[in-house]
Amino acid sequence: MQADVVLDAGGLVCPLPAVKMAMRLEKMEIGEVLEVITTDEISKVDLPLWCRQTGNELIEIVEDGATFHIFVRKLKKWW
Repeated sequence: MQADVVLDAGGLVCPLPAVKMAMRLEKMEIGEVLEVITTDEISKVDLPLWCRQTGNELIEIVEDGATFHIFVRKLKKWW
């Protein structure tokens, strides 16, 4: 998966990966893809839930050892 923007949230714990993702997506254009790189296992649950609640698209989660690459497509503005 090719992302338009990559956000390195490695070493951060819940809720910071979700907060940083939301802040970065707000600056992006509708249709663009954000890759969030995180080491927080809770992000595998937290970020998809945030996508469902805000109407954005979780594309996929790729696990690479203890690192997770979470791809999200911005579908709308939410604030």
